[in-house]
Amino acid sequence: CTLHCFLFLLVFGRAIHAIARISDEFWFDPVEKGLALRSVNSTRSAYACVFFSSMFFQHYRWTAVSQPCQKEKQLSLPCKLIIKSVLPVFRCVNVLERNVEKCSIYTNINDHHITFQLLCKHGLVKTYNLTFQECDPLQAVFAKHMCPNVLKVHSRLLADIMIHFPTSQEEVTLSVTPMKVCFKSYTEEDTDFSKTMLTEIRLNPEEFDYFQVGVDSEVTFCLKELRGLLALSEATSVPVSVHFDVSGKPIAFSVEDVALEASFILATLCDIEKESASQQPPGFSQRQER
Repeated sequence: CTLHCFLFLLVFGRAIHAIARISDEFWFDPVEKGLALRSVNSTRSAYACVFFSSMFFQHYRWTAVSQPCQKEKQLSLPCKLIIKSVLPVFRCVNVLERNVEKCSIYTNINDHHITFQLLCKHGLVKTYNLTFQECDPLQAVFAKHMCPNVLKVHSRLLADIMIHFPTSQEEVTLSVTPMKVCFKSYTEEDTDFSKTMLTEIRLNPEEFDYFQVGVDSEVTFCLKELRGLLALSEATSVPVSVHFDVSGKPIAFSVEDVALEASFILATLCDIEKESASQQPPGFSQRQER
């Protein structure tokens, strides 16, 4: 399988940085319809997928190879990359966008390398040859359309909300009723409140582009991964959709455009009564399949 494409640097770079918040490795999966970047953390409590349609690229050419014994079957190229090897290519994406005229990606399954080539101003060319590892596809099993609660909010508003939480805040709680939405700091029972800053922000249903609450619920999730998705969604100016149920079941944050789809699925804490300090909810699983 080979891939040859030219891309828009800012959005793709933001996607790489968002994926980097999930894990130290990610799946690079080009197919005929576009390119998917996927990642899952070591505890299986956070999964991310960013899919770029072929329309996202200025040029996209994908060629599959056939198995020797099955000439009719085309194979894609799911491969795994270390995120630390890719981040230097897209460091300071805002600066890169001003100085790089074109970014090309080439892959070839025969030499197990992915090449990122930056064609900069004044004729400067930067080439990165990165080794990849062949692997099985990665896919999360989560039917977000079954969630009773659905919110859609402009990415700028959600980012403005999250900026009020300090960078040291690891988890936040989202509480909803048909009358209001509340984001608040999550704290452990033994927290010394005299030394802790607590933040709580309340919103009315009218502030959302879409508001559906089928069940009152309060879910707590990690903030780190969400910040990455928000940086990506702001670069595209696409609203963020939130699908969730009750505590202990996953929450999905997603953005969708004509040329791009991104979905971050995060585990939520179970109720204290259910003895949950675990980040692995019953309704969340990933599977690797051949």
